[in-house]
Amino acid sequence: MESFAAKNSTALISAAAIVVIVFGMQAASALLVPFLLAVFFAMIAIRPMLWLQSHRVPSALAALIIVIAMMLILGLVAGILGNSIADFTAQLPNYQARLESIVTSTGDFIESLLGEETDVENLTDLVDPGFAMGFAANILTSLQGVLTNTFLILFAMVFILLEAASMGIKANAAFGEGTGVFDRTREFLHNLGRYLGIKTIVSLATGFCTCILALVVGLDFPLLWGMLAFLFNYVPTIGSIIAAVPAVLLALIQLGVPEATTTAIGFLSINVIFGNIVEPRLMGYGVGISPLVVFLSLVLWGWIFGPVGMLLSVPLTMTVKMALEANEDTRWIAILIGSERDAEYALAQRAQDEENA
Repeated sequence: MESFAAKNSTALISAAAIVVIVFGMQAASALLVPFLLAVFFAMIAIRPMLWLQSHRVPSALAALIIVIAMMLILGLVAGILGNSIADFTAQLPNYQARLESIVTSTGDFIESLLGEETDVENLTDLVDPGFAMGFAANILTSLQGVLTNTFLILFAMVFILLEAASMGIKANAAFGEGTGVFDRTREFLHNLGRYLGIKTIVSLATGFCTCILALVVGLDFPLLWGMLAFLFNYVPTIGSIIAAVPAVLLALIQLGVPEATTTAIGFLSINVIFGNIVEPRLMGYGVGISPLVVFLSLVLWGWIFGPVGMLLSVPLTMTVKMALEANEDTRWIAILIGSERDAEYALAQRAQDEENA
């Protein structure tokens, strides 16, 4: 009885601690978001930096080269986002008004087909047709606001890269060579860095193809839609939908139904090719997380950190999963939130342990 009560008390304390940590992270998001972005960029940049070091470039100089390249890229991104978002936001009320007019006309047409009075004229009260476009604009504006901390992010990234270069030596000096203390962490960081590197390349290709599609169709702000597709390709499961819906609605408003259909088919084709064919072939493995958990993590991290949390939902969840796997008492949670392949591996490992026993 006492053991049962002790377990219940431990579970309640753990649950309370999780709630406190989650709300603490949300309260400190203004401080944590730049640091998380710095870690995110460092994970992408670590491989090019190690490549430079392998060619006898000093660590400090390699980090400086990477940071200058990042500054140019971030400056380009901020410039594109700034100009495009300003123009798009100025036109947004007109787009929303025209979209509401289209929805109202569609309701009237459906009402005429039914031949009787219905509540179709209240369709705009049930569904806000401009929500998707406004949502996309708000997300991009939020990301643009985050990039105002560019120098803080870059400085933090420099120190992370320099620390990563010397971490192996420090670990060997502190714990001795061959202890395997950081083997699991090293493997996780290797897989995470590889995942982010490949994801970045695929996202760039997706954004470029989306920009070309918008130019061919004749959409306004093609660079904006390419940038939106690039950014939200990091968001698993529903990222491609978030990027596609505003562009398809704009095509409907600006050009008409045939062009909107072409835009939707183009977005679908790009995401099927890169998301279901190219990316799996390049990676050779999944992210090790259940699809349901991927979606829930998207909602959770987005609620805590905003748009940046949505973009980093998979890396953050993978970090939590690694921490759960390291403890025997919480390893079952890691198995539940993991992929089917992780569960099959755990079963095989358990069967092997029983045979050895």
